[in-house]
Amino acid sequence: MRALFCAICCFLLLSIGVNAQNSPDCRTAIPVCADAPILSTTDGSGDIDDFDPDVITETGCLEKGSVSSANIENNTSWYVFRAGTDGQIGFDIEALPVIANGIVTSELDFALYGPFDQTTGQNFCTIVGNGTAQPIRCNYEVNDTGFTGIGVNPVDGRLGAPFVVGSQNTYDEWLDVTAGEIYYLFINNYNTNFNGDAEPFSLTFTGSSVDADQNTALDCTLRDEFLGLDIIACEGDPDIVLSALNSPAGPAVANVTWELDADDDGTYETVLASGPTETEFTVTSPNSGRYRVTIETTLATIITDDILITFYGVPELQEVRVIDDLVNSDQTDPYNIEIIPVGTGDYEYAINDGEFQDDPLFFDVPPGVNTVIINDKNGCGTTEPIEFLVVGYPKFFTPNGDGIHDNWNVLGVEVLTDPTVYIFDRYGKLLKELGVGSAWDGTFNGRELPSSDYWFRLDYDRDDAGVLVARSVRRHFSLVR
Repeated sequence: MRALFCAICCFLLLSIGVNAQNSPDCRTAIPVCADAPILSTTDGSGDIDDFDPDVITETGCLEKGSVSSANIENNTSWYVFRAGTDGQIGFDIEALPVIANGIVTSELDFALYGPFDQTTGQNFCTIVGNGTAQPIRCNYEVNDTGFTGIGVNPVDGRLGAPFVVGSQNTYDEWLDVTAGEIYYLFINNYNTNFNGDAEPFSLTFTGSSVDADQNTALDCTLRDEFLGLDIIACEGDPDIVLSALNSPAGPAVANVTWELDADDDGTYETVLASGPTETEFTVTSPNSGRYRVTIETTLATIITDDILITFYGVPELQEVRVIDDLVNSDQTDPYNIEIIPVGTGDYEYAINDGEFQDDPLFFDVPPGVNTVIINDKNGCGTTEPIEFLVVGYPKFFTPNGDGIHDNWNVLGVEVLTDPTVYIFDRYGKLLKELGVGSAWDGTFNGRELPSSDYWFRLDYDRDDAGVLVARSVRRHFSLVR
């Protein structure tokens, strides 16, 4: 549970605006509230891995562009907010004058993603970055008024509308929210995409919910989680930079201490860094754990926050556990299996090129050679198809020369020790003896046998606690002509 201990935090949130550090990474998006304007900058530090430029060339109205070195995300800021009440929300993004020359050179654009349900445990930034989640509001028209956002342009009174290229309307339509919903806001400055110049802007929330009560329109307790929401990342991902400067104390920092609870068991066993200048800490892959920061402010108050960061690798298969087949149970049909991966993760499974499912149990699996694929739903990778065997037999075969089901044998016997299959007619007469790699074509002494039920016996040796024990299985199948 996040905790914020600050005796006079309200004093630190100045009514004229809250200075928020820039976060170029969706994973460390800055939690914000509607009780004051947010002052920040676009500083050219966009992390291209939020939108892989080789994969994602557009997201909503935002496009990569024709320059080979371009990317959707440059000169960026990411914010996250949670609706505090049901109602209408909007916002104004105002490009502020650059102090050096007093003119506005920013060309601000935005994309808003959501709504997301925090209780689902989804990796929101993964589905944003891979294009699965598209913006519900978006605009990149030329900002002639210096304003863009959602709702009504405060300069010319123009009402926001769904984005249309060339409309010259820099506002999108109002957003109707439900309490508890999570939204991610991406703000980009395309005018200085490549020179890295930091340019200031202000973000002010509007709408009927804000007019009714700016302290409850957005859930201000989310701002106490200034390190951001818990992060799910993939092994090999770029470093994650945590910032203490996004706390309610802002720059009023006297000392900062970073600690790690590697097992997330409530014990912070390692002090990672401490000192008045340790305002940022970089987490590298694959160092999972719960990270905590304790801030001593210049006003002699204490502020603390923690965040759980979990790195996942490409999924691996531990085993395919055959629950029911010809040798693992007395069940004749169907054959059932369980996919057991290495470690824990948010996985989904598919066999034989079928649809993915969350349940690792598969029922009515075909006998013989099958394949399984494990996919990490956080976007951390997918296994190659992995083969596994189910020992079983076809319930029928049709030896008519069409190349389909022309022969019969018990499938998967190659995994058994000294297997032999004996085929009998209904009167118990031995018709054929089969070993590994052989099959029956439905004849006896060169004569085609009629359609009927036939019986077989599978004999093999099984290792029980180091002792080979003879086993025998009897079943029947159909020859169909």
